[in-house]
Amino acid sequence: MLSRGTLIGWLVVCYAFLYLPVAFLIGFSFNDSRSVTAWSGFSLRWYRVLFQDTALLDSAWLSLRIAAVSASLALVIGTAAGMALARFGRFRGRAVFEAALFAPLVLPEVIAGLALLLLFVVLERFTGWPSGRGAGTVTIAHASVSVAYVAVVVRARLADMDPAVEDAAADLYAPPWRVFVHVTVPLLAPALAAGWLLAFTLSLDDVIVASFTSGPGASTLPMMVFSATRLGVTPEIYALATVIVVGVGLVLAVAARGRRE
Repeated sequence: MLSRGTLIGWLVVCYAFLYLPVAFLIGFSFNDSRSVTAWSGFSLRWYRVLFQDTALLDSAWLSLRIAAVSASLALVIGTAAGMALARFGRFRGRAVFEAALFAPLVLPEVIAGLALLLLFVVLERFTGWPSGRGAGTVTIAHASVSVAYVAVVVRARLADMDPAVEDAAADLYAPPWRVFVHVTVPLLAPALAAGWLLAFTLSLDDVIVASFTSGPGASTLPMMVFSATRLGVTPEIYALATVIVVGVGLVLAVAARGRRE
């Protein structure tokens, strides 16, 4: 049995391993030099460079748009799939439906991206749509991958819900659509929010699927960052990462304060 001090020591080491690189990154984003390892003085130079880099800012805005739309699509489809699995019991083709739905959870992203690319190529050849690849195909691809994650969250929430609440509303002559809107959706709200945020984060973070399904003029922020790091990291990338860390931290702080209130 390890002592309390040993456990705390290992905990500190593990957290240091995770967060010291982030602290290093934030610190060197204020470095005046172009070097990413040698400190030469405090400066906001790279933040000015970052906010003047229109290509990087445009890719960030594109990524946010794609993430928001793909997460919303995944939320609608994933909610319907989760409800079908949780409430419809056994039906013909259920095993095939589950396998197809949850395949993105276990398939490597390279396989998913290649499959989606081939799908878009075949559709364009036989139907004329989509005419080339761009933001639209990336959005559809991200939504397709994220549906499984939303369905898992919604299905788990429905499994914990008591159907008697919905049955009581139906017994009071509420039509099915009113039961869904006024009873089911409010009870599902935490799962819906979690599913949307998970899909949004997965889209915003994706490089591989977007690389397969995007085209000229549709480079997302992760693709731009990956391309930039291949040519050599600059403190501008550190500044971008610091802005993202601060933004996420503020969102988490607001969420934590809202929960306390």
